[in-house]
Amino acid sequence: MSNYTIDPAVNAALAAFKLPEKLGFGIVLAPVMYSVEWADGHWGKGALVPYGPIEIAPGARALHYGELVFEGMKAYRAGTPWPNLFRPLDNCHRLARSAERMAMPVVPDELFMEAIDAVAGAMAPFVPTGGGKSLYLRPFLFGTEPGYMLRNSQTFRFIVIANPVESYASGPMRVAIERRDVRAAVGGIGVAKAAANYAASLRASSSAIARGYAVALWLDATEHRYIQELSGMNVFAVIGGELHTPELDGAILPGITRDSIITLARHRGYKVVERPIVLDELLAQMASGECTEVFACGTAAIVAPIGALGDADGRDHVPRQVDVVAAELREALLAMQERRAPDPFGWTRDVAAPPVDAPWAPRAG
Repeated sequence: MSNYTIDPAVNAALAAFKLPEKLGFGIVLAPVMYSVEWADGHWGKGALVPYGPIEIAPGARALHYGELVFEGMKAYRAGTPWPNLFRPLDNCHRLARSAERMAMPVVPDELFMEAIDAVAGAMAPFVPTGGGKSLYLRPFLFGTEPGYMLRNSQTFRFIVIANPVESYASGPMRVAIERRDVRAAVGGIGVAKAAANYAASLRASSSAIARGYAVALWLDATEHRYIQELSGMNVFAVIGGELHTPELDGAILPGITRDSIITLARHRGYKVVERPIVLDELLAQMASGECTEVFACGTAAIVAPIGALGDADGRDHVPRQVDVVAAELREALLAMQERRAPDPFGWTRDVAAPPVDAPWAPRAG
């Protein structure tokens, strides 16, 4: 028997689901989700249920005070009958750090993996198998108690939803340098994957898109000189043949893909330097040719080349080359994630087999 309950309607929801030819990113909704509640100081029993609207009190603190943290991760099934995950415990532990920063209850490893395995296992036949395609998993934790006192909720809910997806971005991105707004400051919640961080980025992100750019590049909150990260992605520059990336300064989200790229690049012989990077110095290095390439990385995009950095005065700073080192590292990482190449770091893990009482579990004979 499973440790979680399975709503009788789940089997019908799965039977009715068809994987469309065009997936996009975050558009196609998996027909199932996992849900569990926290109250009286402990977690209840989880349930796999059909995807659908959830009830929440209008006064819930998640709605009024942004009491929500989340993760983004993927399951892959490239030429294999059963899907695999990539560094799932790293996502689990980062969610725990985010929850701790927000004074929320931590989702235990066992419960986190039960939820991920339940959704990814139920969706196994629908994990797209084309190159770069995957099942995107979105675990999130939020406060459900109503009230306006500035304290944490005493009740919470943890949910995992999923989306069959294509690659998040294709081709080089044009990135807008944000010199006015601030996303995160040292001592704040930049190190947590909290909804409030992304809310703080929306004005600049929307402005960037309106001007023809894909995303904004953020600078430090104190001097507005040092590069932090993109909205939702970490950033790298190829300088003198070395990979340079902003060091984690207490305001930058420690990306799991960032850490994977650093480890993989060093394994492939690159020197990787984590340091404070002054924006104007980097722009000068791009102009001189010392900096040959700039790219971003994240769970959704994996590795995305940057074709231009756009400044507030309308100038575009263009690197000498686009998608050379980035393409090498993207293919190497994706091949590992999809198990087309050896995994010397032990990063991949099979989705756990479904419980024998699951309606979609394989039957003997």
